[in-house]
Amino acid sequence: MSWNSPSKRPPPGNNLTAKIKKMLSMARNLPAPSLREPKSDPDFEGIVELVASMRVLQQQAVASYAPVVHDLIERQCRDEEDIERTLDHLLDCACIPEGLQLFKALCRYYGHINPQATTEYVSAYREIWDSDSDQEQEVVA
Repeated sequence: MSWNSPSKRPPPGNNLTAKIKKMLSMARNLPAPSLREPKSDPDFEGIVELVASMRVLQQQAVASYAPVVHDLIERQCRDEEDIERTLDHLLDCACIPEGLQLFKALCRYYGHINPQATTEYVSAYREIWDSDSDQEQEVVA
């Protein structure tokens, strides 16, 4: 039987629907995982440790960049290279609230100096750190 002829092809949606239904019925028959005996996964534990160490590094970066940001704003620095270098570093730690707060403060300040570059930094932040659900909420709001 050849599936190449148009008259003998199965309808496009039916095959996929049947496969999904079969997978769901198979999943229902699987035994539930035991909550009392969690299995340790060394790969997962390694990832958790890596994330924790990255979080510590991000917090250290925020602590070291806080005085830099405050100084740039207080001095009313207009050196775009200094500001953009700082924004580049802050992008790396804008995923934690303290880092995002510094990033936003410097973007607000820099927006009066170079609005186009500031828009690009905000777009970079959204591309890196915003989740799809956050973007969907912004569109709805």
